[in-house]
Amino acid sequence: MTDLPDIFTRAEILVQALPHMQRYDQEIVVVKYGGHAMGDPAAAEDFAEDIVLLEQAGVKPIVVHGGGPQIGAMLDKLGIKSEFANGLRVTDKATVEVVEMVLAGSINKQIVGTISAEGGKAIGLCGKDGSMVIARKVTRTTVDPDSNIERHVDLGFVGEPERVNRAVLDAVLAAELTPVLAPVAVGEDGATYNINADTFAGAIAGAMRAKRLLLLTDVPGVLDKDKRLLPELTVEQCRELIADGTITAGMIPKVETCIYALEQGVEGVVILDGKVPHACLLELLTDHGAGTLIRR
Repeated sequence: MTDLPDIFTRAEILVQALPHMQRYDQEIVVVKYGGHAMGDPAAAEDFAEDIVLLEQAGVKPIVVHGGGPQIGAMLDKLGIKSEFANGLRVTDKATVEVVEMVLAGSINKQIVGTISAEGGKAIGLCGKDGSMVIARKVTRTTVDPDSNIERHVDLGFVGEPERVNRAVLDAVLAAELTPVLAPVAVGEDGATYNINADTFAGAIAGAMRAKRLLLLTDVPGVLDKDKRLLPELTVEQCRELIADGTITAGMIPKVETCIYALEQGVEGVVILDGKVPHACLLELLTDHGAGTLIRR
């Protein structure tokens, strides 16, 4: 991976693409499309073009999308207060209904529509469909800084994947359709759970033994202490960078998702900036790459 040119057109990418296409022919690539990365209509069209071109190149893309900013905007519009704990949205009954409406409804169908408008064949699903993902309730603890006593934090209807049934996805991919997945799932208790989109994408990529998991976000990738991009890391190096404080805050759970996916059999995971035009194509089909590639 090298520094990206200032301008990289789709045509210029396609000139370089042919030698790389065979590497991903009939391979599954899971793309997590972040809530912040999909805020710009022009960027959304670029993303849809990328997915369609990957389809045409013989890749089997699976899109998992977030929607945090859009959920927040809808909650504000409805006058529902929302809080965060340990980086996760505390999700009560009223909030999870809005989460499902926004994620599995408006956002999901908007992405499907954009891909279809660019000539692709996409289908919108969520973890509930066909019992694709069974969730378990997330439990978290915090330590009171004054008393040093651990306290249980109830996040409400926030979940994490318990298991993934790949039968639905296998059938969709066999029909040459691109699944667009909202990170909402049902638990063994029948309740609906909101799942962090990175975590959901990691579980899907692991279950599908994906060739690549791409985490599109709003930062260039993993940065060193001088804020320079680290183009490639091993799992061991990631753990060292977390331990020494180089990787901090919201990047820690992203990197932990990468490590989990790699341990489940994913060949490589990339954290990259979804606002870069045609970021997916740059990463998969050129020598330049984009973001930080993490391998075992």
